Amino acid sequence: MAESDWRSDTLGRLRALIMAADPDITEDVKWRKPSNPAGVPVWECGGLICTGETYRDKVKLTFANGASLPDPAGLFNSSLEGNTRRAIDVFEGGEVDGEALKVLVREAVAFNRAKARK
Repeated sequence: MAESDWRSDTLGRLRALIMAADPDITEDVKWRKPSNPAGVPVWECGGLICTGETYRDKVKLTFANGASLPDPAGLFNSSLEGNTRRAIDVFEGGEVDGEALKVLVREAVAFNRAKARK
């Protein structure tokens, strides 16, 4: 994928919003393989928050415990049928409400912290 590719730009904007949501969030890259040598960005804080993947036609943020998170802004638009994960698919030209995404990330962090206290 070229550096100026819309998917790289979109993932970069989403990454900045995720990292700005909580100072304790860390980013790592996992699951490197020949078909995806760059790997998958993973954001964590007290547990997995979400992953970011690029596909031919979209950028996908998959929230590990998305089904357990309130989503009043309706950001989740993919993987809605599962009992655990939820995802946000962003297509070329699409935008995500940055403040709503930060709220959703904070909810994921709070979920992880509450789970860790049990």
